[in-house]
Amino acid sequence: MAHPFLVKDIAFQAGLSTATVDRVLNGRVGVRRQTEQRVKAAIAELEKQQAGAEVAGRKLAIDIVMETPVRFSDAVRAAFEAEVATLLPTVFRCRFHFAEVMKPAELVQLLDRIRLRGTHGIVLKAPDVPEVVAAVRRADDAGIPVVTLVTDLPNSPRVAYTGADNRAAGETAAYLIGSVFGGTPGNVLVTLSSGRFRGEEEREIGFRRVIRERYPAIGITEISEGHGTDAATGSLATRALASDATIDAVYSIGGGNRAVLAAFEVAGRKLRVFVAHDLDADNRSLLASGKINFVLHHDLRSDARSAFRAILDRSSKPVRSGHGPLSAVEIVTPFNMPSAG
Repeated sequence: MAHPFLVKDIAFQAGLSTATVDRVLNGRVGVRRQTEQRVKAAIAELEKQQAGAEVAGRKLAIDIVMETPVRFSDAVRAAFEAEVATLLPTVFRCRFHFAEVMKPAELVQLLDRIRLRGTHGIVLKAPDVPEVVAAVRRADDAGIPVVTLVTDLPNSPRVAYTGADNRAAGETAAYLIGSVFGGTPGNVLVTLSSGRFRGEEEREIGFRRVIRERYPAIGITEISEGHGTDAATGSLATRALASDATIDAVYSIGGGNRAVLAAFEVAGRKLRVFVAHDLDADNRSLLASGKINFVLHHDLRSDARSAFRAILDRSSKPVRSGHGPLSAVEIVTPFNMPSAG
């Protein structure tokens, strides 16, 4: 693999040891194909970063760290890369660190490595657990601003939160589902990727409040810890359907929507309404084909813009903004779906 990068830089981007990267680069035996792909992906990412850094102007390198399914991380990457072009002459070099599932210890290790290596800022989507909050505090103590994205860490010294009003989004989902049910009884399957994410918890709180107050005939069955992946979420949905014959609607907070739909199909169960979040590639396809009814969407480019500005503001004055402008929640149907990009 021809490349101009140091082994340590490739190793950092790939999340591998320098010895492992050296084995891959020198074609030694016993290297797994998955490891080779991680090294190739890291080199490709470094090439993109290098190309972006060649533009004239002030240059700030930031790290975007997310525990999230690929379908959402792809959408976030596209939003940040598109928004970078609007900030010239300031140039943000974005280094992406994405994983579908990370143990808290792995996430903390990554944040500490970024802190020790140096960065102008961190944009973070992570669970609200004490060890992550402590890692954010260490970054802040080192003068590195941390901006939380789509899910907050309110007890951490993050400089800003950027994203939607998650509680209002959950309330909106309850209103949509309640309106479809029209006062008749039913049971909604509420899917979370994990209860560790504050944003998902806020959506659920808002949803339950409105259902309880305005639509008391509607029941709620919750599944969690599928991490938004199809395999785990599908298994949880299958078990929920087998144990409760009244489930006839879905509010998908955490994703894995194709798997949830497949579980209903295999069980021979009909859906009255399906409300999801985010216009990623999967949801666009499902909405266009009529398999889901509504998508609650907010502008990720607006989130990216707010994150960039929070980091710029912190670099010029040591002020915590608490949060940037919250993104508006839009109800998207097959008839008002914006074009991709």
